[in-house]
Amino acid sequence: MHIPELSLLTRRDRIRLAALVIILAAVAVWASVELVQPGPPRHIVLATGPESGVYHRFALRYIEILRRDGVVVEERTTGGAVDNLGLLLDPKSGVDIAFLQAGVAKAPVPENLVMLASLYYEPLWVFYRDKSTLSQINHLHGKRMAAGVPGSGTRALVDAMLDANGLLLAGGIPRDNTEVVALGGDEALKALKSGDVDAALFVGGAQAPAIQQAARDPALKLMSLSDAAAYPRRFPYIAKLTLPAGAIDLALNVPEHDVQMIGTRAMLAARDGFHPALINLLVDAARDIHGGQGYFEEAGEFPGIAPVDLRVSPYADQHKRFGSSFLYRVLPFWIATYVERAIIVIVPLLVVLVPVAGYLPSVLRWRVRSRIYRLYGELVFLERDVATRKGPLPIAQWRSDVDRIEVAAEDLKTPVMFASEVYTLREHIRLVRRAVLAKTHVASAAIMSA
Repeated sequence: MHIPELSLLTRRDRIRLAALVIILAAVAVWASVELVQPGPPRHIVLATGPESGVYHRFALRYIEILRRDGVVVEERTTGGAVDNLGLLLDPKSGVDIAFLQAGVAKAPVPENLVMLASLYYEPLWVFYRDKSTLSQINHLHGKRMAAGVPGSGTRALVDAMLDANGLLLAGGIPRDNTEVVALGGDEALKALKSGDVDAALFVGGAQAPAIQQAARDPALKLMSLSDAAAYPRRFPYIAKLTLPAGAIDLALNVPEHDVQMIGTRAMLAARDGFHPALINLLVDAARDIHGGQGYFEEAGEFPGIAPVDLRVSPYADQHKRFGSSFLYRVLPFWIATYVERAIIVIVPLLVVLVPVAGYLPSVLRWRVRSRIYRLYGELVFLERDVATRKGPLPIAQWRSDVDRIEVAAEDLKTPVMFASEVYTLREHIRLVRRAVLAKTHVASAAIMSA
């Protein structure tokens, strides 16, 4: 944009104007950088569970999917959901995200954790060896059961269910002859098959190898809970589930009849403040991994954003509802993140600079006109002095002031639009000069008469 007034500014004025523009631009950039998050990290740590568990199997798929977008996911195997919760709550653990189990986070629910998505149902599987049919968890009274290892989601859920059924005393001590053994996964199944325990309780997806083996073992029974509908009334994170007959194996008709079960939900959680761009990637990956139909899930039911026990990340909720933004749909992930951040910086800059550019001609015109007005001010002061001065008259000083103002007016460089004002100024200078000359003649006449 050509601004003719700019060429008429003094070097000092140009420096001041440039400094003002630079300061405004720097403030806009600083404010936008302070408000915008840094770029997403290229390396994150995911807490999962034992290598024999389903969490580990799903973690391998997340690792593969996020690798396509240049994000390295490091898996940290743990004892299970309880351990994962502890790692998320510890800001020094190095863990960024984790698989959790609904119900593990006890009240008061941590405010600094958010759920990115619920992933699938995690049923409570109760396998037992008994001639009679057991149909309620309190039927395990007096029996020896494998209920998962401390730190696992299985143990956390089982303890809550045993306590609700009156099988635990204060402090989590088993009641009467009931015995809870710290075994989980394959070890729990071996103990059940060998008769070392009367029942084994698992929490997890039907794909888990231990659950598949136990379901197909004709010597073991899977408990169908006659009171399954009561649990969701007592525990908001519990859902009533039905395993249809033949769902595990149609050829062998496993199970032989519909099994009424209860279960919780697996979810992906992170600390509040986890980068929104990575949340979008993880929600998309969860849709690819968990979006299909399962033993208990309808197609498209997961990933879910309905609150379970942790509050839902607003970024995950927005992404689940509206999908990826235009930039992420048309550009590679990392390019989109840079473009997005550049836009966030440039827009405030334009908000500042565009109005400044619009007002700049007016400001420059005022600056040029102010030079004319300054000379007018000096001229008015001189004219008033000439008209009102009594006593000895400073004729020489008046003449010097008129000459100085006239020279300054002749040196003014102004655009054509100011020509009339400059000519008027010069005419007024001549009028004041004539007034000074008149005073000179009066003074001279007075001297001669004297």
